[in-house]
Amino acid sequence: MSEDLKTVTTERVEKYLDITRRAREKATSLCSEGSDDAEKLAIMMRMADDYASDAAHFLSIGDHVRAFGAINYAHAWIDAGVKIGLLNGHGDDVLFTLP
Repeated sequence: MSEDLKTVTTERVEKYLDITRRAREKATSLCSEGSDDAEKLAIMMRMADDYASDAAHFLSIGDHVRAFGAINYAHAWIDAGVKIGLLNGHGDDVLFTLP
């Protein structure tokens, strides 16, 4: 394995921060307002946002490993919402694991 694939750099974390930001912007709710699913989705999106915020914080203090882990958790929450049908990924199989 090449050395660049073993290193968590600022650039790599920033790339994944951007991918997750784009996924968060693109995915739209499929839930009826006020439904149980909408409440569950709101919790999932708060988790995604909190992990993304954590990732930015860790990056700002130079903790690339925790930043990389946190941004991947953030993206996973969004991706899970698409996969289980609470979010519409609009056919984007680059940003999401489509159902």
